[in-house]
Amino acid sequence: MVHQYKMGDMNIVVDVYSGAIHVVDDIVYDVIESYEKLSSEDLLNKLSSKYDKEVIIESINEVKELIDKELLFTDDTYKEAIISFKKREPVVKALCLHIAHDCNLCCKYCFAGEGEYHGDRSLMTSEIGKKSIDFLLENSGNRRNLEVDFFGGEPLMNFEVVKDIVKYARSREKEYNKNFRFTITTNGILLDDDVMEFVNENMYNVVLSIDGRKEVNDRMRSSKNGKGSYDIIMPKFEKMAESRNQENYYVRGTFTHFNLDFSQDVLHLADKGFKQVSIEPVVAPADMPYALREEDIPYLCEQYDILAKEMIKRKEEGRDFNFFHFMIDLSQGPCVIKRLSGCGSGTEYLAVTPWGDLYPCHQFVGIDEFKLGTVDEGITNLERRKEFKECCVYSKDKCQNCWAKFYCSGGCTANAYQFHGNIYDTYEIGCELEKKRVECAIYMKAKEMME
Repeated sequence: MVHQYKMGDMNIVVDVYSGAIHVVDDIVYDVIESYEKLSSEDLLNKLSSKYDKEVIIESINEVKELIDKELLFTDDTYKEAIISFKKREPVVKALCLHIAHDCNLCCKYCFAGEGEYHGDRSLMTSEIGKKSIDFLLENSGNRRNLEVDFFGGEPLMNFEVVKDIVKYARSREKEYNKNFRFTITTNGILLDDDVMEFVNENMYNVVLSIDGRKEVNDRMRSSKNGKGSYDIIMPKFEKMAESRNQENYYVRGTFTHFNLDFSQDVLHLADKGFKQVSIEPVVAPADMPYALREEDIPYLCEQYDILAKEMIKRKEEGRDFNFFHFMIDLSQGPCVIKRLSGCGSGTEYLAVTPWGDLYPCHQFVGIDEFKLGTVDEGITNLERRKEFKECCVYSKDKCQNCWAKFYCSGGCTANAYQFHGNIYDTYEIGCELEKKRVECAIYMKAKEMME
């Protein structure tokens, strides 16, 4: 399987199963486009009106050489490997701790419903937090590096418990020969110097929630009295990013139907000095006014083009920054199992509610049928876990003929469930935007490597 596209001054060919990326001239591009459909003689006849015969023959031979080197039109050798991998007994490597099912903002697109997750407002106790750490230690097998995300709602509304959990986890690392890496996601309202000091000493990564330009952010991310959050959080986030030397953090926003020109929000954050930026598409029911629509896709794809070209220009000027969705490694990248099976939700990655219930990830919390167990009893819903265990690009019909499946790993199971009631399906708008992001990322990386 190959994917071909043109972007900027490049003709790009992606060989899906080898992972090879080829930047080719016009004639080789045209030869590849028809290579599997036509014989060499027919290719000569088809292309003779555009190119000289000798050049066509030379190009056909170049394509044959790439095929012989298993860099083009390669066979799928991964299906059996992933099926075998999926039969293994999973171990847990990461937990998303819902420290607070409560929030001090009232974001209009929040899937957690102001932090309540279809239930009551609640804060995790230190006891439940410590039991969560014990569960992770006892179910992580031989994995040494373990990840714990402090999430909400707004986790800083329960900051003393965050500190208790970090201290407890550190106290048990040596006994289990483990290393904890902590992350916290915050809207910034309660961020102050003391919190920053603790975060910088203890958090491997920090996610700072902001949507971009003031008018865009404040339209969707306001307090319960309707007052926007931008003016409160922007100075704090700028200070936080600088205090971490512009590393091991990112500002993370959401774009909606109200700001389809989201590239301007990305660039606004970059202009504010942030070097690590992520602005992601909202996922919302179609009847919501802010939801993305199928007719928005062409315009959104243009925005990714605009952003890619501007990022190349800024890098040449020494003003570069990282955009999360354009970060790609063409030389190695994630191991193939990671690329086939995704984030590991429901098996390697679990969410923990304030009262200790286990769910496949934060987006499933509060949906009773997806409760997997508790931190006291462990995983008890084995049939549901089995569904997640077997979920991969080869178990999703819509992924079979998609060239981008090894980049998106089949997409988000929660999004698939939200739109189709089935984790083995896919969210179509998300798929189209993901394919465009990957095209832009490959183009940028190929251009960088060639230069």
